[in-house]
Amino acid sequence: MDVSDLTRAIENFNRYYIRLPMVQKLSFTTLSVLDTLAVGGPRRLTSLAKTEQISQPGLTQLVTRLENEGLLERRPDPADGRAVLIHLTENGRKIRQDRQQSRDRYLAPLIAQLTPAERQSLAAALPALYRLAELGAEAGHQSPSTP
Repeated sequence: MDVSDLTRAIENFNRYYIRLPMVQKLSFTTLSVLDTLAVGGPRRLTSLAKTEQISQPGLTQLVTRLENEGLLERRPDPADGRAVLIHLTENGRKIRQDRQQSRDRYLAPLIAQLTPAERQSLAAALPALYRLAELGAEAGHQSPSTP
């Protein structure tokens, strides 16, 4: 397998996937923060800023806005009373779930247009793609996202 072929395929799919219409108009960064917290659990601001690849002041502003909108909340870190952890609220979790369901609705008809062999190939590739995401997370690049 040529790694650059895989990279191009992932980039082409991601370009389409991240632009799917949304139930609510939220920025990509907002959706990414909600997803990171839903998958990886509560995090400190510094950790979240690193994962999301944005400045800590920029993330602090975003978290404050999302907290005011009822999507996130800050709670004391039980391991260090001086620090806080950013948690996803039920409203934040619902927005993420709605986004996932919306994406499913858009992708299902496209997948139905694939040949049975193409659908089988996609299904066979899923474990390897999940594992690549895990390896990337272990290397400190991003949080994995599995169903």
